[in-house]
Amino acid sequence: MDRCLVQLLHLIGIWGVVQGGVSSASEISYFHPSNTDMIVINTWGFTEANSRGWQVLSEGGTALDAVEEGCTVCEELQCDGTVGYGGSPDEDGETTLDAMIMDGNTLDVGAIGCLRNIKPVMRVARAVLDHTAHTLLVGEKATQFAVKMGFKEESLSTGHSMEMWQEWKDNNCQPNFWKNIPDSTSRCGPYLNKDEEGFNEAKHGNRVEWGPKNHDTIGMLAIDKEGNIAAGTSTNGAKFKIPGRVGDSPIPGAGAYADTDVGGAAATGDGDVMMRVLPSLLAVEAMRRGATPAEAAEQVIVRIATKYSDFVGAVVTLNKQGQFGAACHGIETFPFSVANLETGGTELKEVPCITLGK
Repeated sequence: MDRCLVQLLHLIGIWGVVQGGVSSASEISYFHPSNTDMIVINTWGFTEANSRGWQVLSEGGTALDAVEEGCTVCEELQCDGTVGYGGSPDEDGETTLDAMIMDGNTLDVGAIGCLRNIKPVMRVARAVLDHTAHTLLVGEKATQFAVKMGFKEESLSTGHSMEMWQEWKDNNCQPNFWKNIPDSTSRCGPYLNKDEEGFNEAKHGNRVEWGPKNHDTIGMLAIDKEGNIAAGTSTNGAKFKIPGRVGDSPIPGAGAYADTDVGGAAATGDGDVMMRVLPSLLAVEAMRRGATPAEAAEQVIVRIATKYSDFVGAVVTLNKQGQFGAACHGIETFPFSVANLETGGTELKEVPCITLGK
Protein backbone atom coordinates (compact mmCIF):
# COMPACT_ATOMS: atom_id res chain seq x y z
CA MET A 1 0.00 0.00 0.00
CA ASP A 2 1.21 3.51 -0.82
CA ARG A 3 2.76 5.09 2.28
CA CYS A 4 0.89 8.36 1.79
CA LEU A 5 -2.39 6.45 1.79
CA VAL A 6 -1.32 4.54 4.90
CA GLN A 7 -0.57 7.80 6.68
CA LEU A 8 -3.92 9.22 5.58
CA LEU A 9 -5.71 6.18 7.01
CA HIS A 10 -3.99 6.43 10.38
CA LEU A 11 -6.42 7.57 13.00
CA ILE A 12 -4.94 9.70 15.77
CA GLY A 13 -7.18 10.41 18.77
CA ILE A 14 -7.02 12.09 22.17
CA TRP A 15 -9.61 10.79 24.58
CA GLY A 16 -10.61 11.68 28.10
CA VAL A 17 -13.59 10.78 30.25
CA VAL A 18 -14.83 11.45 33.68
CA GLN A 19 -17.10 8.64 34.80
CA GLY A 20 -18.20 7.31 38.15
CA GLY A 21 -15.84 9.54 40.10
CA VAL A 22 -12.80 8.57 38.02
CA SER A 23 -10.70 11.20 36.28
CA SER A 24 -9.35 9.31 33.28
CA ALA A 25 -5.95 9.39 31.65
CA SER A 26 -5.82 10.60 28.07
CA GLU A 27 -5.51 8.02 25.35
CA ILE A 28 -2.96 8.60 22.64
CA SER A 29 -3.64 5.99 19.98
CA TYR A 30 -2.38 5.31 16.50
CA PHE A 31 -4.47 2.89 14.46
CA HIS A 32 -2.87 0.89 11.68
CA PRO A 33 -5.24 -0.95 9.31
CA SER A 34 -2.73 -3.67 8.42
CA ASN A 35 -1.77 -6.49 10.79
CA THR A 36 1.77 -6.34 9.36
CA ASP A 37 2.44 -2.80 10.58
CA MET A 38 5.34 -2.76 13.03
CA ILE A 39 5.44 -1.11 16.43
CA VAL A 40 7.51 -1.08 19.62
CA ILE A 41 6.21 0.42 22.85
CA ASN A 42 7.81 0.40 26.29
CA THR A 43 7.31 1.86 29.73
CA TRP A 44 9.00 5.09 30.81
CA GLY A 45 11.30 7.37 28.86
CA PHE A 46 13.74 4.63 27.93
CA THR A 47 14.06 5.87 24.37
CA GLU A 48 17.40 4.19 23.64
CA ALA A 49 15.84 0.81 24.34
CA ASN A 50 12.88 1.63 22.14
CA SER A 51 15.12 2.81 19.31
CA ARG A 52 17.05 -0.45 19.39
CA GLY A 53 13.86 -2.48 19.27
CA TRP A 54 12.62 -0.42 16.34
CA GLN A 55 15.93 -0.87 14.53
CA VAL A 56 15.59 -4.65 14.87
CA LEU A 57 12.07 -4.58 13.41
CA SER A 58 13.08 -2.20 10.61
CA GLU A 59 15.85 -4.58 9.60
CA GLY A 60 13.39 -7.49 9.37
CA GLY A 61 13.88 -8.95 12.84
CA THR A 62 11.18 -10.66 14.85
CA ALA A 63 9.13 -9.21 17.68
CA LEU A 64 10.95 -11.54 20.09
CA ASP A 65 14.31 -10.26 18.85
CA ALA A 66 13.17 -6.65 19.18
CA VAL A 67 12.08 -7.16 22.79
CA GLU A 68 15.28 -9.01 23.68
CA GLU A 69 17.55 -6.42 22.12
CA GLY A 70 15.62 -3.43 23.41
CA CYS A 71 15.53 -4.62 26.99
CA THR A 72 19.20 -5.61 26.82
CA VAL A 73 20.11 -2.03 25.88
CA CYS A 74 18.35 -0.84 29.02
CA GLU A 75 20.28 -3.36 31.10
CA GLU A 76 23.57 -2.15 29.65
CA LEU A 77 22.64 1.50 30.21
CA GLN A 78 21.37 0.73 33.74
CA CYS A 79 18.19 2.67 32.94
CA ASP A 80 17.29 4.91 35.89
CA GLY A 81 19.22 2.54 38.13
CA THR A 82 16.21 0.20 38.14
CA VAL A 83 17.27 -2.04 35.25
CA GLY A 84 20.48 -4.04 34.99
CA TYR A 85 23.50 -4.39 37.23
CA GLY A 86 24.62 -1.88 39.85
CA GLY A 87 21.20 -0.84 41.12
CA SER A 88 18.54 -1.63 43.73
CA PRO A 89 20.68 -3.51 46.26
CA ASP A 90 18.81 -5.79 48.64
CA GLU A 91 19.16 -5.74 52.43
CA ASP A 92 22.48 -7.56 52.14
CA GLY A 93 23.80 -5.10 49.55
CA GLU A 94 23.48 -7.50 46.60
CA THR A 95 21.89 -6.68 43.26
CA THR A 96 19.82 -9.46 41.71
CA LEU A 97 17.92 -9.44 38.42
CA ASP A 98 14.51 -10.52 37.07
CA ALA A 99 13.39 -10.77 33.44
CA MET A 100 10.81 -12.37 31.22
CA ILE A 101 10.09 -12.73 27.50
CA MET A 102 6.86 -14.09 26.04
CA ASP A 103 5.99 -15.38 22.57
CA GLY A 104 2.45 -14.28 21.72
CA ASN A 105 2.08 -17.01 19.09
CA THR A 106 2.62 -19.97 21.38
CA LEU A 107 2.20 -18.32 24.81
CA ASP A 108 5.60 -19.82 25.68
CA VAL A 109 7.56 -17.87 28.29
CA GLY A 110 11.19 -17.72 29.33
CA ALA A 111 11.69 -16.10 32.73
CA ILE A 112 14.39 -15.63 35.34
CA GLY A 113 13.95 -14.56 38.95
CA CYS A 114 16.49 -13.43 41.55
CA LEU A 115 19.39 -14.07 39.17
CA ARG A 116 22.78 -13.63 40.81
CA ASN A 117 26.09 -12.67 39.18
CA ILE A 118 24.97 -12.68 35.54
CA LYS A 119 24.49 -9.31 33.80
CA PRO A 120 22.46 -9.95 30.59
CA VAL A 121 19.36 -11.29 32.34
CA MET A 122 17.07 -10.79 29.34
CA ARG A 123 19.34 -12.94 27.20
CA VAL A 124 19.25 -15.62 29.89
CA ALA A 125 15.44 -15.43 29.86
CA ARG A 126 15.53 -15.87 26.07
CA ALA A 127 17.69 -18.96 26.57
CA VAL A 128 15.06 -20.37 28.91
CA LEU A 129 12.44 -19.71 26.21
CA ASP A 130 14.47 -21.16 23.34
CA HIS A 131 16.26 -24.07 24.99
CA THR A 132 14.06 -25.42 27.79
CA ALA A 133 10.51 -26.63 28.30
CA HIS A 134 10.32 -24.58 31.50
CA THR A 135 8.82 -21.16 32.16
CA LEU A 136 10.72 -19.78 35.17
CA LEU A 137 14.12 -20.46 36.74
CA VAL A 138 15.19 -18.73 39.95
CA GLY A 139 18.12 -18.04 42.27
CA GLU A 140 21.49 -19.75 42.35
CA LYS A 141 20.32 -22.63 40.16
CA ALA A 142 19.31 -20.07 37.53
CA THR A 143 22.87 -18.77 37.68
CA GLN A 144 24.12 -22.32 37.11
CA PHE A 145 21.85 -22.60 34.07
CA ALA A 146 23.21 -19.33 32.69
CA VAL A 147 26.81 -20.47 33.12
CA LYS A 148 26.00 -23.73 31.31
CA MET A 149 24.57 -21.64 28.47
CA GLY A 150 27.86 -19.76 28.18
CA PHE A 151 27.13 -16.58 30.12
CA LYS A 152 29.90 -15.00 32.19
CA GLU A 153 29.61 -15.03 35.97
CA GLU A 154 30.54 -11.68 37.53
CA SER A 155 29.46 -9.41 40.36
CA LEU A 156 26.39 -7.24 39.79
CA SER A 157 27.45 -4.73 42.45
CA THR A 158 29.16 -1.43 41.69
CA GLY A 159 30.65 1.32 43.79
CA HIS A 160 27.40 3.25 43.37
CA SER A 161 25.18 0.38 44.50
CA MET A 162 27.36 -0.31 47.54
CA GLU A 163 27.38 3.39 48.46
CA MET A 164 23.58 3.44 48.17
CA TRP A 165 23.37 0.40 50.43
CA GLN A 166 25.76 1.87 53.00
CA GLU A 167 23.74 5.09 53.16
CA TRP A 168 20.62 3.01 53.80
CA LYS A 169 22.41 1.07 56.55
CA ASP A 170 23.60 4.34 58.09
CA ASN A 171 19.97 5.48 58.09
CA ASN A 172 19.05 2.53 60.33
CA CYS A 173 17.87 0.50 57.33
CA GLN A 174 14.95 2.84 56.65
CA PRO A 175 12.71 2.39 54.78
CA ASN A 176 12.35 -1.37 54.43
CA PHE A 177 9.79 -4.01 53.53
CA TRP A 178 9.17 -5.53 56.94
CA LYS A 179 5.81 -5.17 58.65
CA ASN A 180 4.35 -6.23 61.98
CA ILE A 181 7.86 -6.63 63.32
CA PRO A 182 9.01 -4.69 66.40
CA ASP A 183 11.80 -2.17 65.83
CA SER A 184 11.74 -2.58 62.04
CA THR A 185 10.85 1.10 61.68
CA SER A 186 13.73 2.32 63.81
CA ARG A 187 16.78 0.13 63.27
CA CYS A 188 18.39 -2.61 61.21
CA GLY A 189 17.67 -6.28 61.82
CA PRO A 190 17.74 -8.94 62.99
CA TYR A 191 14.52 -8.06 64.78
CA LEU A 192 12.76 -9.33 67.86
CA ASN A 193 10.28 -12.13 67.63
CA LYS A 194 6.75 -10.82 67.18
CA ASP A 195 5.60 -12.41 70.42
CA GLU A 196 8.30 -10.84 72.56
CA GLU A 197 7.53 -8.00 74.92
CA GLY A 198 7.59 -4.57 73.38
CA PHE A 199 5.77 -5.37 70.13
CA ASN A 200 3.00 -2.91 69.29
CA GLU A 201 0.87 -4.02 66.34
CA ALA A 202 -0.48 -0.52 65.67
CA LYS A 203 2.90 1.19 65.93
CA HIS A 204 5.18 -1.06 63.93
CA GLY A 205 4.96 -1.08 60.17
CA ASN A 206 6.84 0.37 57.27
CA ARG A 207 6.43 2.09 53.94
CA VAL A 208 8.62 2.21 50.86
CA GLU A 209 7.97 5.00 48.40
CA TRP A 210 7.45 3.93 44.78
CA GLY A 211 7.96 6.29 41.87
CA PRO A 212 10.08 7.07 38.83
CA LYS A 213 13.33 6.04 40.57
CA ASN A 214 11.93 2.89 42.18
CA HIS A 215 9.47 1.78 39.54
CA ASP A 216 10.92 -1.66 39.16
CA THR A 217 10.94 -2.45 35.42
CA ILE A 218 11.13 -1.80 31.72
CA GLY A 219 8.22 -3.49 30.00
CA MET A 220 8.32 -3.73 26.20
CA LEU A 221 5.80 -4.86 23.58
CA ALA A 222 6.44 -5.37 19.86
CA ILE A 223 4.68 -6.35 16.65
CA ASP A 224 6.87 -7.39 13.73
CA LYS A 225 6.16 -7.24 9.99
CA GLU A 226 4.54 -10.68 10.10
CA GLY A 227 2.10 -9.57 12.81
CA ASN A 228 3.78 -11.60 15.57
CA ILE A 229 3.51 -10.09 19.05
CA ALA A 230 6.03 -10.42 21.89
CA ALA A 231 6.34 -8.96 25.36
CA GLY A 232 9.17 -8.71 27.84
CA THR A 233 10.42 -7.15 31.05
CA SER A 234 13.73 -6.56 32.80
CA THR A 235 14.47 -5.17 36.26
CA ASN A 236 16.76 -5.22 39.26
CA GLY A 237 13.74 -5.11 41.53
CA ALA A 238 12.90 -2.98 44.52
CA LYS A 239 15.61 -1.11 46.41
CA PHE A 240 16.46 -2.69 49.78
CA LYS A 241 14.14 -5.63 49.24
CA ILE A 242 14.31 -8.60 51.57
CA PRO A 243 16.83 -11.03 50.01
CA GLY A 244 15.14 -13.66 47.87
CA ARG A 245 12.27 -11.40 46.83
CA VAL A 246 11.01 -11.77 43.26
CA GLY A 247 8.68 -9.13 41.86
CA ASP A 248 6.06 -9.13 39.15
CA SER A 249 8.45 -8.70 36.22
CA PRO A 250 9.18 -12.40 35.52
CA ILE A 251 5.60 -13.51 36.22
CA PRO A 252 3.47 -13.99 33.06
CA GLY A 253 0.30 -11.96 33.31
CA ALA A 254 1.76 -9.67 35.95
CA GLY A 255 4.86 -8.02 34.48
CA ALA A 256 3.79 -8.60 30.87
CA TYR A 257 1.60 -10.76 28.66
CA ALA A 258 1.21 -11.29 24.92
CA ASP A 259 -1.28 -13.14 22.75
CA THR A 260 -0.92 -12.61 19.01
CA ASP A 261 -4.65 -13.20 18.56
CA VAL A 262 -5.37 -10.14 20.72
CA GLY A 263 -2.42 -7.96 21.76
CA GLY A 264 -0.08 -7.40 24.66
CA ALA A 265 0.39 -5.46 27.88
CA ALA A 266 3.22 -4.61 30.26
CA ALA A 267 3.09 -3.19 33.77
CA THR A 268 5.44 -1.19 35.97
CA GLY A 269 5.36 -0.07 39.58
CA ASP A 270 4.75 -1.87 42.87
CA GLY A 271 5.39 -5.44 41.79
CA ASP A 272 4.17 -7.04 44.99
CA VAL A 273 0.76 -5.50 44.44
CA MET A 274 0.66 -6.25 40.72
CA MET A 275 1.39 -9.95 41.26
CA ARG A 276 -1.86 -10.13 43.21
CA VAL A 277 -3.93 -8.62 40.40
CA LEU A 278 -2.20 -9.78 37.16
CA PRO A 279 -2.83 -6.49 35.33
CA SER A 280 -1.16 -7.48 32.06
CA LEU A 281 -3.32 -10.57 31.66
CA LEU A 282 -6.44 -8.65 32.64
CA ALA A 283 -5.66 -5.94 30.09
CA VAL A 284 -5.24 -8.46 27.27
CA GLU A 285 -8.47 -10.19 28.25
CA ALA A 286 -10.27 -6.83 28.30
CA MET A 287 -9.09 -6.21 24.74
CA ARG A 288 -10.25 -9.72 23.81
CA ARG A 289 -13.72 -8.67 24.96
CA GLY A 290 -13.62 -5.57 22.76
CA ALA A 291 -11.99 -2.84 24.86
CA THR A 292 -9.57 -0.46 23.18
CA PRO A 293 -6.00 -0.59 24.49
CA ALA A 294 -6.48 2.63 26.45
CA GLU A 295 -9.76 1.41 27.92
CA ALA A 296 -8.13 -1.87 28.92
CA ALA A 297 -5.21 -0.05 30.57
CA GLU A 298 -7.53 2.22 32.48
CA GLN A 299 -9.73 -0.64 33.64
CA VAL A 300 -6.87 -2.54 35.26
CA ILE A 301 -5.35 0.56 36.85
CA VAL A 302 -8.73 1.45 38.37
CA ARG A 303 -9.11 -2.11 39.60
CA ILE A 304 -5.74 -1.98 41.36
CA ALA A 305 -6.20 1.52 42.77
CA THR A 306 -9.64 0.65 44.12
CA LYS A 307 -8.04 -2.02 46.30
CA TYR A 308 -4.76 -0.19 46.95
CA SER A 309 -5.37 3.55 47.13
CA ASP A 310 -1.66 4.34 47.49
CA PHE A 311 -0.65 2.23 44.49
CA VAL A 312 1.98 3.74 42.21
CA GLY A 313 2.32 2.21 38.77
CA ALA A 314 1.28 2.10 35.13
CA VAL A 315 0.32 -0.18 32.26
CA VAL A 316 1.00 0.08 28.53
CA THR A 317 -1.19 -1.84 26.11
CA LEU A 318 -1.18 -2.78 22.45
CA ASN A 319 -3.71 -4.59 20.27
CA LYS A 320 -2.95 -6.65 17.19
CA GLN A 321 -3.95 -3.79 14.87
CA GLY A 322 -1.20 -1.58 16.32
CA GLN A 323 -3.42 0.66 18.44
CA PHE A 324 -1.87 1.41 21.82
CA GLY A 325 -2.73 3.01 25.13
CA ALA A 326 -1.48 3.65 28.63
CA ALA A 327 -2.82 4.46 32.08
CA CYS A 328 -1.26 5.18 35.46
CA HIS A 329 -1.92 5.99 39.11
CA GLY A 330 -0.06 7.54 42.00
CA ILE A 331 2.06 10.00 40.03
CA GLU A 332 1.07 13.06 38.00
CA THR A 333 1.99 11.79 34.54
CA PHE A 334 3.47 8.67 32.99
CA PRO A 335 5.96 8.79 30.10
CA PHE A 336 6.31 5.93 27.64
CA SER A 337 8.20 5.38 24.40
CA VAL A 338 6.72 4.43 21.01
CA ALA A 339 8.04 3.75 17.53
CA ASN A 340 5.85 2.79 14.58
CA LEU A 341 5.31 3.58 10.92
CA GLU A 342 3.51 6.79 11.79
CA THR A 343 6.32 8.16 13.94
CA GLY A 344 9.08 6.79 11.71
CA GLY A 345 11.19 6.35 14.83
CA THR A 346 11.06 6.63 18.59
CA GLU A 347 8.87 9.27 20.21
CA LEU A 348 8.22 9.96 23.87
CA LYS A 349 4.54 10.08 24.84
CA GLU A 350 2.92 10.99 28.13
CA VAL A 351 -0.46 10.49 29.78
CA PRO A 352 -1.92 12.14 32.89
CA CYS A 353 -2.67 9.66 35.64
CA ILE A 354 -5.99 8.51 36.95
CA THR A 355 -7.33 9.83 40.24
CA LEU A 356 -10.19 8.09 41.97
CA GLY A 357 -13.07 10.15 43.31
CA LYS A 358 -13.56 10.47 47.04
